[in-house]
Amino acid sequence: MKKFKSSLTFFAIILYCLNLWACVPKEQIVFKGVSDIAVDISDAGKPILNANGYFFNPNKVKMKLKEINVEVFVDGIKSAEVNHKLDVAIAGNSDFKVPIVAQLSLKQNNFLDAVVGLLGGKKYEVVFKGYIRIHVHGITIKVPVSQKQELKLNI
Repeated sequence: MKKFKSSLTFFAIILYCLNLWACVPKEQIVFKGVSDIAVDISDAGKPILNANGYFFNPNKVKMKLKEINVEVFVDGIKSAEVNHKLDVAIAGNSDFKVPIVAQLSLKQNNFLDAVVGLLGGKKYEVVFKGYIRIHVHGITIKVPVSQKQELKLNI
């Protein structure tokens, strides 16, 4: 009788592991890029960067977007950090976008150069680096984000 219970327990554990393995996404979420970048000057005179990160879920499994953690570098200098906790549903086999909103810190850059550059339409190299965190059936997955692009900002 004892041997039967231990065999049944072993079988239940194997069945649970197989079930968990079947629910895990088979393919990695694909980072497609960042676009729709805009800089707005708020009432306090501080620039706010708005952008959208685009991804593709190649799996049939629905997921939830739980976290965005991205640093924004302007001309090689860390100018903003995006750290949002979310709970957004992601459909299977679909594209999805992640809003990126960050307050740019011009203290680290030369403030006068930044203002003149923004007004004059100067080109900047903007780098987005970090990750998003996806949640699937109790399992958390980090998806890396890394993109560099040249951006001309006009106010």
